[in-house]
Amino acid sequence: MRAAFSLSAMMLRRVPMILAAVACAVGFAGCGGDDGPPAAPSEHVRLEISAPSDGSTLRRGTADVRGSVSPRSSAVSVLGRPALVEDGRFTAVVPLDPGVNVIDVMATAPRRLPAMTAVRVTRDILVTVPDLTGLLEDELEARLEPLGLELDVERGGGLFDVLRPGQPVVCRQAPSPGARVRRGREVQVVVAKRC
Repeated sequence: MRAAFSLSAMMLRRVPMILAAVACAVGFAGCGGDDGPPAAPSEHVRLEISAPSDGSTLRRGTADVRGSVSPRSSAVSVLGRPALVEDGRFTAVVPLDPGVNVIDVMATAPRRLPAMTAVRVTRDILVTVPDLTGLLEDELEARLEPLGLELDVERGGGLFDVLRPGQPVVCRQAPSPGARVRRGREVQVVVAKRC
């Protein structure tokens, strides 16, 4: 009987030590390590683009895309390709097609919802104005439209020009042939049957 009593007394003395060990184990299991508590799965990665600005116009064939992300270790892709990310800042160089380009940027991180945004950038290209002198009025649209140039036609030749035989042709134009202008520029021509 004494042996059974002394065994129970020994076990009771060890209960506080067992409880302390269990408490420590539970405390360590709930700890997130040095990074702090894990982010809530409903929180998005923060993504900002600093350049180029939305709606900007560039003349060169590439755009330097820059911005920031949080958390700093997020992975960033620009147009589906990985961007260089250092200390929460990312950079990428992307090619531009003539006209309007949409550049999409996506950022991902563990235990976060991805973030995505896009900017529109227009690549403005200079074109060479063709020589329209002597062309029929009906041929002008076909020459200017592929270059993205607009047409403004003015009638010349005076009052009797309509009585002359033949079709009107371009006598003068502005800007002059060979000039480098932006797409969308208007080319003014004077047409008459006799220049």
